[in-house]
Amino acid sequence: MVSFYTIGELCQALAVSRSGYYAWQGRRPGPRAQQNQQLRSKLQELFEGNRRVYGSPRMTVSLRQAGLKCSRNRVARHMRALGLRARQKRAFKPRTTDSNHPHPIAPNLLAQTTAKAPNEVWVSDITYISTRQGWVYLAGVMDLWSRKIVGWACADHLKSSLVKTALKQAVAARRPRPGLLSHSDQGVQYASDEYRQLLRKIKSTASMSGAGCCYDNAAMESFWSTLKTEWLHDKDFATLQEAQRAIFDYIETFYNPRRLHSALGYQSPVDFELEPLNEKS
Repeated sequence: MVSFYTIGELCQALAVSRSGYYAWQGRRPGPRAQQNQQLRSKLQELFEGNRRVYGSPRMTVSLRQAGLKCSRNRVARHMRALGLRARQKRAFKPRTTDSNHPHPIAPNLLAQTTAKAPNEVWVSDITYISTRQGWVYLAGVMDLWSRKIVGWACADHLKSSLVKTALKQAVAARRPRPGLLSHSDQGVQYASDEYRQLLRKIKSTASMSGAGCCYDNAAMESFWSTLKTEWLHDKDFATLQEAQRAIFDYIETFYNPRRLHSALGYQSPVDFELEPLNEKS
């Protein structure tokens, strides 16, 4: 049974005056409350706009870029209150590398090189994605300087043509000068005659990680983890084509042009590349 009470009865029970209640009811929120309301509204908007993948560090940068002054602790507190939580990265071990082959192994030159400009060092790798039709394999090429994905390709096989297609896409988009360092693991795809011929054609120097060592190619490994955690982890792809569309959407419309990268001073790869080189020195 629902009981109803008059304002007078409630004020008497709570030991407050009727005039005090009406004054409180008509009072506008204070400056701090208004700021918090504005912050939470923008926080929700930006969190949704960035695909619900940002934690408090990136959300703090996004809010500041939108003109709102805030600290990371304050943002984290409001995110907890709103129930906004970024997806957490999960460790995974790629199993696409077959280094048991007779092809030549290139020396590891990556540790001796520092990327100071675009198209000086590219890193490449392969990962896999589950679909109802079976595994889809994704080859990617990243410019180590800007962390931009400059070439990628999908296929239902692990033949050398997969990594060649990704590299050809990167070359067509970037037109690198002779001397580019192309780093990969020791997989048969990257050591194959066809792939090495393509590297020679574009006058690129091959470099390979040590056997069983994925840390040399940490930037690509980190990207795979980000892609799967932020975008692919809860997807159910019926076909290769569906997976390919989702990958295109993430890389070309979010990761490259918009996603804030901690290694780039919380800029997107595209914005980082648009900044003059002398401002990065």
